[in-house]
Amino acid sequence: VCWLAPEQTAGKQKPYMYTQGQAVLNRSFFPCFDTPSVKFTYSATVKVPEGFTAVMSATSWEKQKDNTFVFKMSQPIPSYLIALVVGDIVSAEVGPRSRVWAEPCLIEAAKKEYDGVIEEFLAVGEKLFGPYVWGRYDILFMPPSFPFGGMENPCLTFVTPCLLAGDRSLVDVIIHEISHSWFGNLVTNATWGEFWLNEGFTMYAQRRISTEVYGLAYTCLEAATGRALLRQHMDNTGEDHPLNKLRVVIEPGLWGVNPDDTYNETPYEKGYCFVSYLAHLVGDQSKFDAFLQAYVNRFKFQSITADDTLGFFLEYFPELKEKGVDSIPGFEFDRWLNTPGWPPYLPDLSPGEQLMRPAEELAELWAADSLDMEAIEAVDITAWRTYQLVYFLDQVLQKSPLPEGNVERLSKMYPKISKAQNAELRLRWCQIILKNNLEAEFSKVKDFLHSQGKQKYTLPLYRAMWGGSEATRALAMETFSATAPQLHINVQNYVKKILGLEVAE
Repeated sequence: VCWLAPEQTAGKQKPYMYTQGQAVLNRSFFPCFDTPSVKFTYSATVKVPEGFTAVMSATSWEKQKDNTFVFKMSQPIPSYLIALVVGDIVSAEVGPRSRVWAEPCLIEAAKKEYDGVIEEFLAVGEKLFGPYVWGRYDILFMPPSFPFGGMENPCLTFVTPCLLAGDRSLVDVIIHEISHSWFGNLVTNATWGEFWLNEGFTMYAQRRISTEVYGLAYTCLEAATGRALLRQHMDNTGEDHPLNKLRVVIEPGLWGVNPDDTYNETPYEKGYCFVSYLAHLVGDQSKFDAFLQAYVNRFKFQSITADDTLGFFLEYFPELKEKGVDSIPGFEFDRWLNTPGWPPYLPDLSPGEQLMRPAEELAELWAADSLDMEAIEAVDITAWRTYQLVYFLDQVLQKSPLPEGNVERLSKMYPKISKAQNAELRLRWCQIILKNNLEAEFSKVKDFLHSQGKQKYTLPLYRAMWGGSEATRALAMETFSATAPQLHINVQNYVKKILGLEVAE
């Protein structure tokens, strides 16, 4: 249960309280079987002080006298999906079954960013995966210290305020959380060791919706960004690290292992590759879509294992079972699940080439010893969408440190990047600043870390600072001592480990 002082909120006026259950944290909030293998309905009565509002992940809620709120979740869910927020929050309608919730100072921005877009994603999801069973789909914009991009609490997704980019460029995160309505919330991994069943299927579903809405080229570009994150993660940990398999053994040592510590890119992106491989075995997109709908229908409101999933796949496609597709040398289902390392099969992302190639070529130009300004100026990046810019910056980062002076010129040439408010661009730009030891722009790293506490942005920047120069290490210490109180306790501890500080048990 996270208790935020007023200065940790966006409005800075009133305190705020929220719960974050995934993976095994709701046991500190109410007595429960805190495992995804058990599902139940719940109801709650929450009395809050005047001037505060309570919201929960529930299918119905009403406000009674004395500022008391009554909630009911009529569908069975696992314990980790129960969530409560109490704060100075208001809401605005953005669709026939959706509203946004936020602190008063953010509500206009939230409404503007999401008005009309959620219904479109929900409708495409229903067309692909079957009925949306949760009634409402509301989004709650959390205070800046919220450690995740999004948390798919049913009926009420919690998201980072970093998504308020001002140009709808980060709505992909919402497509991901909406996809959890079928994969994760409706059909759930029975143990955290098979987290890929939640996340790999959700990544696949997200990219299916994105393809329908934005087209294949853009989706392949976004998937290429995901693949780059997986590559980075495996390079950091070593491919044969035991966490780099889909079926993670969460071994109880003396005190057991916290499943949160096993969280990384593998269940998402390697999981996505495995689901894509299953689709590739089927060889026909509409047949695989029909399988996903049948899968959701077969296992809805249940908690299942990978054996259930793959057994159902072979039962649904008897001709594939006959062919023995589960044991093709090098691609055995058992190898996918139990062998760490790079995915044996990678989906074809070449339709994204038309967007990737210009970004790769531009990065090459900027990495040259002498800059060909004529060629650089001939490329107009003003029309590039976020993931094309992200892909470009990832290429620049890979080539960094760049020759002397190049990053300064790049910064001046593209204020769209170096002055961006979009968090995905800010993260990459900060990484480039650190890798190139560009002290003149260190303040941007500091500002970004002061403005939000999302784990996915915070940890890579501390790793980059700690792995850099004396100056970047000093920056890390200074920034952490100033921002630690704003960070979620898990994120504080992960940063302390990076900086070699004592972690309080």
